Amino acid sequence: MLKFANAKINLGLHILSKREDGYHELETIFYPVKIYDVVEILPSEKLELKIWNSDLIADDQNLCLKAYYLLKQDHHIDPVKIHLLKNIPIGAGLGGGSSDASSTLELLNNYFKLNLSKNQLKSYAAQLGADCPFFIDNQAMYAQGIGTELSEIDVDLSAYQIVVIKPDIHISTAEAYRNVSPMTPSVNLKEAIRLPIQEWKYQIINDFEISLFDRYPVIGDIKAKLYEKGAIYASMSGSGSSVFGIFENLEGLEELNKYGKVYLPVNL
Repeated sequence: MLKFANAKINLGLHILSKREDGYHELETIFYPVKIYDVVEILPSEKLELKIWNSDLIADDQNLCLKAYYLLKQDHHIDPVKIHLLKNIPIGAGLGGGSSDASSTLELLNNYFKLNLSKNQLKSYAAQLGADCPFFIDNQAMYAQGIGTELSEIDVDLSAYQIVVIKPDIHISTAEAYRNVSPMTPSVNLKEAIRLPIQEWKYQIINDFEISLFDRYPVIGDIKAKLYEKGAIYASMSGSGSSVFGIFENLEGLEELNKYGKVYLPVNL
C-alpha cells in the first residue's frame, strides 16, 4: 500500500508574535503542489524504515516513525516496513516531512482498518508538526495559530502554471525563526488573497524573506528573476529556501536552471 505525498507552497506568511512555549503565532495560506515523495507500507515482523534518495537518517526522530508510534499508543497495530522515497527537497519550505508524516497516518489507518475520521487523523497530525494537519485536508487552507488551526479558503490556481526553484541552500525551521521579527501585518491576508492575482505582488508577503534575503542573497535573486521572466506573483515558500513563481505561460525559463533545481509545472 503506497501513497504519493505532495508538497505545499505558502501564499503569504505573517509571523504575528512569539508564544510563551517558544512557538510563533502566524497566519498563512497553504496550497498543495505536485512535487511528490512516495510512502509505502508493507507487512514486516519488525518495525523498519528505509529511505531512498536522501541523506535522512532512519531513526526514531523521523516523522514517519513518530506517526507509527503515535497511533500505536491508542491502537493495536502490528510492525510494518515503511519505504520512503524522497523527492521533495529538505530545508526548502515545501513541507515534505510533514506530508510524509500525514501520509503515514493515512496509510496506517487504511492498512489496519482503524476507521479513523479525517478530524481524528488531523488531531494526530497536529501532534507531529505544525504543517501536518493541512496534508490531511490537502486543499487550499487558511492557517492560524502555529499552523494547525485551519479553515477552508477559496483559492484556485488551476488556470496558471506554478514553477518552484530550489537553490542549493538548506534552511532549517529553527534558523528561519531565530532571525525573524514578529510584527502586526499591514494587510489582511484573507482579504488580499481575494484580489486579482496581478495585485498580489503589492499586497501578499512572506515575513521570512526580510531576514533570509539578507543572509542568502541568491534567494532574493531568484524571486527577482522570476518576475523578470514574467511571473504574475513570486514568493519564497514557508521558511525557505525554495521560491515559486505563478505564470500564465512557461516560455523562456531555461536559464533558471543555473539557480538550482527547477520543478515545473507543479499545479495539482
